[in-house]
Amino acid sequence: MSKAVVAVVGRPNVGKSTLFNRVVGRREAVVENIPGVTRDRLYGIAEWNGREFTIVDTGGLVLDESDPMAARIRAQAELAIEEADVIVMVVDGTDGLTPLDEDVAKSLRPANKPVLVAVNKTEGKKGKAGVPDFYALGIGELFPISATQGDGVADLLDEVVARLPPPEQAEEFPEDVLRVALIGRPNVGKSSMLNAILGEERVIVSNVPGTTRDAVDTYFERGGQKYVLVDTAGIRRPGKVQGSIEYYCVLRASRAIESCDVAIVVINGEEGLVDGDKRVAGMAHEEGRACVIAVNKWDLMRKGHAKWTEQLGRRIRREFTEHVRAEMPFLDYAPIVFVSALMGENIDDLLDTVNDVAESHARRVPTGELNRVIQDAVDANPRTEKGRTLRIYYATMSEVSPPTIILFVNDPELMHFSYERYLINRLRQVFGYEGTPIRLITRRRTKEMARQTG
Repeated sequence: MSKAVVAVVGRPNVGKSTLFNRVVGRREAVVENIPGVTRDRLYGIAEWNGREFTIVDTGGLVLDESDPMAARIRAQAELAIEEADVIVMVVDGTDGLTPLDEDVAKSLRPANKPVLVAVNKTEGKKGKAGVPDFYALGIGELFPISATQGDGVADLLDEVVARLPPPEQAEEFPEDVLRVALIGRPNVGKSSMLNAILGEERVIVSNVPGTTRDAVDTYFERGGQKYVLVDTAGIRRPGKVQGSIEYYCVLRASRAIESCDVAIVVINGEEGLVDGDKRVAGMAHEEGRACVIAVNKWDLMRKGHAKWTEQLGRRIRREFTEHVRAEMPFLDYAPIVFVSALMGENIDDLLDTVNDVAESHARRVPTGELNRVIQDAVDANPRTEKGRTLRIYYATMSEVSPPTIILFVNDPELMHFSYERYLINRLRQVFGYEGTPIRLITRRRTKEMARQTG
């Protein structure tokens, strides 16, 4: 990370995510009164007293837990501690000092980094009375706070900023980044794909559906291009969203789609295309995002055929592509890349494709060229209905990302959706708009415009 980093750690259910949200200033982490809700590292940008820094929310540390998932959560927290400049250990004032708190404090000492102890839930008498017990930890200054109400958080942040390295040591992250969201239904391999792209285990990978509950922002660079990669929680159908945790997972994933430049729609190639894949892809299309379809687990598709040949592979890819096009015609502009996140196959091709569709997404066509192509298309295939002919007088590109074109016509009701599709396909052929939706807006030409354009 380019900014100074503050890691929030502690045992489960002490209020780490609530404090994270308070510092970031918006509901970013999933907060629920159930231990272990936060599993991956969640990054946010915070500012205090004019100083900007990265704050990292982590899963609860359970040091002597034999459960494999708990071990992975612990590994994620340890990675956050390793990259942190300042560590905030959160404890629960109402519970008092626990053996697990002592174990967490013991694990922080070898890091040899500034540690501040935030004694949370001290808004009541019981919480305040328990504060002195935590002096026994002997690892840092105590700060009684209420993450829910905000009491004492300002004093904590004053000390956090005072302990950060000088600003000149915290480089500003470039703003010209490409935001890429990995989206898909649960258990299609999004986290594995993120790890394959980064070349390190940055998020927890598990074959248990729903492991990734937050959307995790990760910064990296490849070939001079800066990226923000977002691994989102799997999106289920609304009727299958159970409880507030699932609600916030879907909300976070939806927000990731809204804010990204390119959405990688991850499909489990071994299972084939299902309704959930169509719904996820439809969300990205409706938001006007550039899209790439990544058919994951291609290695398992190969293993399913005893006599695999390259010819057979080409045939299966062709048939799978035809099936996807038939089932998702609204996303026919999205290129399809067959990958194996587990084996690292075609990951470079996937990123090259992401770069290409991002360029298409932001491409602006000069007005003169745009009008020439539109007029040629109309001349080649006029649109008539009940003896009336659609006339397109003028076209202008009002926006990019996605490319949005306003057509001034004699009668907007004459613009049938099939003719609109014809014009869009023509624009793709001429200007190479691959991977991005194109929006056409039809408006009636006014008398004033008629005088101006002749």
